Amino acid sequence: MSAVEVGGTTTAPPRVRHGGRRWTLPRIGAELGMLVVAAVFLFPFYVFLSVALKTPADLARSPLAFPTDPALANFADAWERGDLGTAMVNSVVVAGFSVLMLVAVGSLAAYVLARRGSRLSYGLYLLFLLGLMIPLQLGMVPLYQVMRDLNLLQTYTSLIIFEVGHQLPLAVFLYAGFLRALPKEYEEAARVDGAGPLSAFGRVVFPLLRPVTGTVVILSAINIWNDFLTPLLYVGGSPQQTLPVAIFAFRGEFASQWQIIFAGMGIAILPILVVYFLLQKYVIKGFASGIKG
Repeated sequence: MSAVEVGGTTTAPPRVRHGGRRWTLPRIGAELGMLVVAAVFLFPFYVFLSVALKTPADLARSPLAFPTDPALANFADAWERGDLGTAMVNSVVVAGFSVLMLVAVGSLAAYVLARRGSRLSYGLYLLFLLGLMIPLQLGMVPLYQVMRDLNLLQTYTSLIIFEVGHQLPLAVFLYAGFLRALPKEYEEAARVDGAGPLSAFGRVVFPLLRPVTGTVVILSAINIWNDFLTPLLYVGGSPQQTLPVAIFAFRGEFASQWQIIFAGMGIAILPILVVYFLLQKYVIKGFASGIKG
């Protein structure tokens, strides 16, 4: 389409719209760039699903091609041979009790630190933040020795204690940030009605912490559910071993059953994926509140 002269001036032809959108070179480049980024992120999921549905012969012949005859029996084999049912129960017990303790202890600790304006409270808060910066590996050997001396190895208790201590700094950080943005008038009104500090927290404050509690639950649950090193050290080879350790057993010294390993990983992902989709709306809101505070 050529330019049109109107009243001595030249006007450019209008840009063509398709489906209500104006396509320009920058927009086309951005769309193509997003498609490339999406493909890069989705490719590992394609490889994961492809390997999980292959037979050993298909995997050896063509590692990346999607199987024409999916081997769904891999999931049943992983479930039965790895005793993943027992391992899943163990993971649920460890993650469930750890998350409950994190919510209870983290919210109460953050409540005290956020509501008391003393230097001691601020110093303790900084100490919790320091826990976010210390690498986990620095304390693995001393903690293992302590658990051994207390005869807590090969038990749920050792895992729960470790996971709560490891995830507590993040929980306190998020709860404290949210509480600082929460007006104190709610608690003052409850105290006027005769409620004590704990009663005011339980009846008035804690229900208002639902967004950040959802964030704490999903982040800590994912970290605990996927933890491999700690269960391997504390309960490896025992009936209390969790899903990551049970799946690791399929990896042999001379040969590894990758199709069974990937199928087991698919089984392990499903429960925590369901929890994430149920609580995902709280994650961003809770993070924003924690950082803002």
